[in-house]
Amino acid sequence: MEQVKHRHHHVNSQAEIDSLAEAISQLSSAKQMIEEMHDCSEVLNMIAAVKTDLNNTAALILDDHINHCVVDAVETGDKQTLKDLTASIHNLL
Repeated sequence: MEQVKHRHHHVNSQAEIDSLAEAISQLSSAKQMIEEMHDCSEVLNMIAAVKTDLNNTAALILDDHINHCVVDAVETGDKQTLKDLTASIHNLL
């Protein structure tokens, strides 16, 4: 039987949403810059900005996850959440 994942509102949810929206906007701009044959350096700088936004979003989510989900998991003896966290960190790296 598949384990049901927990769902709840995190402290930084709006900041996470806003950060992803910014990354999407910048990614769209990078695509448009390529279509319009902008200078390669400008496109690369835009892609770097997208990567920064995604990393910042991941950091916010990780912070919420550790401070809420992982704390709850430790208190309840939920070892699967800790395994999932380890796998997620490996994927991010």
